[in-house]
Amino acid sequence: MRNLYRALLLLVVASASLALLALVAVACGGGDEEEGTATATGTPRATGTVAATGTPKPTGTAAATGTPKPTATAAATATPEPTETAAVTATPPPAETEAPTATPPPAGGTTEGITDTEIILGSHFAQSGTYGASFAPVLNGFKAYINYINAEKGGVCGRQINFTAIDDEYDPAGAVEAIRKLVDQDKIFAHVIGLGTAAHSAIWEDLNERGIPDLWAMTGAHKWGEDPVAHPWTVGILPDYYVEGTIFGKYTSQNFPGKKVAIIYQNDDFGKDELAGLKNGLDPSNELVSEQSYETTAVDIRSQITNMKQTGAEVAVCGCIPGYAAQAIKAANNLGWKPQWLIGYVNSDPVMFSYASPEDMEGTLTLQALKLATFDDPAVVEHKEILSEYGNGAPGNFSIVGQVAGELMEKVLGDTCDNLTREGLMSAVESLRDYQSDLTLPGVTISITDDDHVGFENMKFLRAKVVDGKGVWEYEGELMSFR
Repeated sequence: MRNLYRALLLLVVASASLALLALVAVACGGGDEEEGTATATGTPRATGTVAATGTPKPTGTAAATGTPKPTATAAATATPEPTETAAVTATPPPAETEAPTATPPPAGGTTEGITDTEIILGSHFAQSGTYGASFAPVLNGFKAYINYINAEKGGVCGRQINFTAIDDEYDPAGAVEAIRKLVDQDKIFAHVIGLGTAAHSAIWEDLNERGIPDLWAMTGAHKWGEDPVAHPWTVGILPDYYVEGTIFGKYTSQNFPGKKVAIIYQNDDFGKDELAGLKNGLDPSNELVSEQSYETTAVDIRSQITNMKQTGAEVAVCGCIPGYAAQAIKAANNLGWKPQWLIGYVNSDPVMFSYASPEDMEGTLTLQALKLATFDDPAVVEHKEILSEYGNGAPGNFSIVGQVAGELMEKVLGDTCDNLTREGLMSAVESLRDYQSDLTLPGVTISITDDDHVGFENMKFLRAKVVDGKGVWEYEGELMSFR
């Protein structure tokens, strides 16, 4: 009996030992994956609660992809960073995922809009409707010259210039939307050739607050250059409307002493500057008998012209853009009123003769600072070749303005290559001294300083004439200084 008891006891001990060994084997990973706990296959296992596999399993609320971020409970596999609980075994990622694409910014400057291969510029510019048709040559001239230097000179500073113009339809709200896209989405380095006083007025404060260069504004509003300290990032290129109005006043008093004067003007900064300048330039012997304004949304201005005629004025000034200037002159002719018309330089292009007939326009005076598209001049010939090969549209006085703006952009960017930042660009702009394009009249230069942001300051009168049945502008008189 004792022997039987001893045999039974040995059998119980052996069974217990086998059960214990089975439990140890399971604990050491010898069994199947337990529910709720993931085990690693092919890679060492993490000691936390979740082990990494070929594609890491998300933990918490964020899933790791591509280059997963290590957490306290998950091991990284795609591009692992070693932690106390995870072993690094995955292949490193391709080198191109870490290569920088932008030029490193110089100390103290910004390079948004600058890459290794591009300089990004943009503009709000009317490209549809009457305004788009009137000023399309300016944009064509600028774009053609940018295309030319990209193709023929390899761009500037070893980079191509990437230029985008967004149609704002000559509307302030459209300009605001255009600038939002250009700055926030396209990340432009600088804004250039913004067209129209009302449209540009809606966005220039924003550009100055953001520290974005706002160059060669295609509007002669007095305020662009009036206070460079408060608006250090904006620089004009066109002459000041206030000074143009002053020239018109002085010319009237010298050539029509004692005669009555009337004016029609666009009811914004453009027209108001023209009106203020006219009053400044007129001698007291010349009475300003009628001041008529119109809105940029106006369809018809014949009633204003009728009011001007009824005053008996013999000199009429038009602070208007081409469509309205032509409408004013045609309405006066239809009324049998033949004053001496003085119209702003924004009308000094052959396009005017498509809005009003050469016969209607004959004798009208305006101002300009550039060589005309009709000149037999090497620089004008080259301009026509550039426009033909790299642009579109017919050459004209306005396309020449566009190219001159392009040349200025090339000049200041080229002077900034060793400090290609917005601050460096403005330093180059404010270092311009007596710059003269081959396309400007002799003696017409541009100098920009930190307290003078006005572009052209000298101009000459143009008179509309009919030659062989066609309308042409011809210079007369001496160069006149705005200062």
